Amino acid sequence: MIIARVTHDPAVMGGRACIRGMRVTVSTILGLLSTGHSRERVLELYPYLEPEDLDAVLTYAAWRLQRG
Repeated sequence: MIIARVTHDPAVMGGRACIRGMRVTVSTILGLLSTGHSRERVLELYPYLEPEDLDAVLTYAAWRLQRG
C-alpha cells in the first residue's frame, strides 16, 4: 500500500506526516509541488526520496481531504 510510506512518529518532526520516517514532511513536498516544482526537481532537491514517495504524498493528501 503506497500510503504506508507516510509515517507519523512523535519523535520525528513532532509527529507530523513524514516520508518513510525521515525528516521530510508531507506538507514540505506538497508545498514544493504546489508552487510549480516538477517531480524531477523535488527528487533532485531530496535525492534520498523515491518517485513512489511523491505518489504517496499526493495519495495521502487526497485521503486526508476526503476525511474532512
